[in-house]
Amino acid sequence: MIAALLLASVVVPTPPAQADGPTYTNPVTSGVVNTFPDPTMIRGKDGLWYAYGTTNPIQGTTEHILPMLSSPDMIHWTYSGDVYSAADHPSWWPNGTRPWAPDIRYVDGSYHLTYSLSGGGVALATSPRPTGPWTDHGLIVPAGGSGCPTGNIDQAMYTDINGDNYLYWGSYDTICGAKMNATATAIAGPVTQVARGRRMEGGFVVRRDGRYYLFYSDAGCCDGAFSGYTVKVGRADNPLGPFTTPSGVDLMDLTSKDGIVLAANGNGWAGPGHNAIQTDLSGQDWLVYHAIPSSTPEFGPVTTTWGTTISNLSRRSLMIDRLDWIDGWPVVRAGAGPSTGPQPAPVTTWTVGSTFNSGLSGWTGPWKPASDPDSLGYLSGKGSTRELSTATVRGDLRVEADLRLGSSGTAAGLVVTYANGANNVTAWIDRAQRSLVVTAKVRGVTTTLSSALPPSFDYGSWHNLAAERRGNTLVTWVTADRLRDAVSTVTMTLPDGSPTSGSIGAASRGAAEADNIGAAPLYEPVTSRVSDPVLGSQLTAYSDEFSGSGAPVGWEWVRKAAADQSGGALVWPTQNAELFRETNTASVLTRDAPAGDFVVETKLDFNGTKGNQQAGLVLYENDDRYFKLTHTVLPLAQGGGAVLHQTEFGKEGPRPGTTPPTAVANAPMFGGPAAGTTWLRLLYRYDAANNEHDVRMASSTDGTNWTWGGTWSLPRTGPVKIGLVSMNAAGATATFDYVRTYELTSP
Repeated sequence: MIAALLLASVVVPTPPAQADGPTYTNPVTSGVVNTFPDPTMIRGKDGLWYAYGTTNPIQGTTEHILPMLSSPDMIHWTYSGDVYSAADHPSWWPNGTRPWAPDIRYVDGSYHLTYSLSGGGVALATSPRPTGPWTDHGLIVPAGGSGCPTGNIDQAMYTDINGDNYLYWGSYDTICGAKMNATATAIAGPVTQVARGRRMEGGFVVRRDGRYYLFYSDAGCCDGAFSGYTVKVGRADNPLGPFTTPSGVDLMDLTSKDGIVLAANGNGWAGPGHNAIQTDLSGQDWLVYHAIPSSTPEFGPVTTTWGTTISNLSRRSLMIDRLDWIDGWPVVRAGAGPSTGPQPAPVTTWTVGSTFNSGLSGWTGPWKPASDPDSLGYLSGKGSTRELSTATVRGDLRVEADLRLGSSGTAAGLVVTYANGANNVTAWIDRAQRSLVVTAKVRGVTTTLSSALPPSFDYGSWHNLAAERRGNTLVTWVTADRLRDAVSTVTMTLPDGSPTSGSIGAASRGAAEADNIGAAPLYEPVTSRVSDPVLGSQLTAYSDEFSGSGAPVGWEWVRKAAADQSGGALVWPTQNAELFRETNTASVLTRDAPAGDFVVETKLDFNGTKGNQQAGLVLYENDDRYFKLTHTVLPLAQGGGAVLHQTEFGKEGPRPGTTPPTAVANAPMFGGPAAGTTWLRLLYRYDAANNEHDVRMASSTDGTNWTWGGTWSLPRTGPVKIGLVSMNAAGATATFDYVRTYELTSP
């Protein structure tokens, strides 16, 4: 028997993503749709992946209302219609509304699609199938008066370990959360502010290793090549916070935040953000998001559903990239940012498995084929029986199935490994015990661990039961829709002698049904981040310790200001002057920059208290072409007069692709926290292939631990100069301790 099993087995290799395996290239919807903003994604019970996006002109120049796509593998997509049409949409919608930012969940047998309205408010539609038809349930968060001081858009649901449902929403500048009712159709608890920051929005919560992670985006989503969108994250022990960043900053603190998950990296993608998360068949997480191609960032004029015209609409492409969890924090591609060129593809084919949409080939047992419109094909079993794969698997792997119980069913099981009747591992959704139960049988001796299922658990609807075995550790969890929202989890150290090879399958005690049963090689986690830039020797000819007195030597003024050296620093009161688009009245203190790549750093004490006082570094071509990294004071929208202290990284230059052409545009992205003393760095590289300046920001509140943020790019028309500014509103003082310029060693 053992020899036969070994001969029939399919060896599961690790790591699952081989360099010579399937690949994908962003954007994954190239050639299918022109744009797909604010994407969300789910795996349907028919075995396909479905994506949903914001109302946009995905094909041609006429908008589609909440468009839908389907895919067998997350990378090859087909247009599957719209949730609503211009002629068939809820009559209560205000005239001119453009539905935005859908979120999709599977709750007790139906798909729950929440969406927001452009004028504010969050609505719900449900369907028994992922592409409708949809039943509208109206607003579940009103346009105003929700208890959240925000635009009441950009919502996402989450189901907690105890079965409680939550909704998160908010934009410009606060994210709120609240419990929902048991059917996830209404808000049922008090509204809690969980995060605030300049232009913070797009909250998305997952639970991982017992902690809650709130992903969000800040800065501008939709400004073409000037979009500063950046994905960040905070972590909490409770679904409503408090959420904190890796450096310990509370997401409610009045400052910009570290915890950067994804930022522009200078490779042609601007404004990556508004994310969801999807998990492939190997267990690898993927960030689903949009980004703007810098080469073609804008549409021409677009006709809305209501017959009006929108100019300068940004082209936001559907992107996916690997999401790594390193030292307890998520980051895209170990910190490398948005990908360009071929990448190892998600694992979307099982080594052994079936969706049962095409029969029972490869399976043995008494279970019978059945079908319904959502699942298409599935298996139905009765009594104490098993349905097993004829091929076997071995090694570290992920096994999963969609399971549900009939009215007389006691338990539905996922057979993780079956060598024989005395040696097998099975995970059960057990109605009798109201628990997720895991049994490991070795030489006839059974070890059992269990975890309670929520009292509201619906045993008659589909639930995904997944098991990941790595070495002798088996982690199992039950979710409704594979979206990292486990309602029960069991972690077992498998007893010695547990089978490491065998069949997979489904098991029943009473009436049970199973679908999408499969096993794939378990993903190999990435455990180290991409290295931060390494600084080389200081370039003293381009540095200044400001140790003299009076005006600094070796610098030149663009519009002279009252700044003098004193006490080993340059002291410069803020000006009532600006360097913003056509208004160029602020002073800039400049000096030549070195040839080649370099990093410039300053230590800044800043005592600003009112918007929009700011001071910091610039890399300056001229008044309308520059990069700026400042400690900036900005008002908190709907904050009752409160202000935010932001590390603001901006660029100004011509905005390509707009109709009519925009002569000069200005936009920020935001980095890590700002404090009374903040260290600022700008890393400069010349991109010869594209004749561009690429500039990356970093900041620190202690001079030792740095938050490296995103990269802005601008076409080069001449060399940049190193500069300083202190401007926008009088009443504050900037004290620059030094300016130091370094060679860039790597990368």
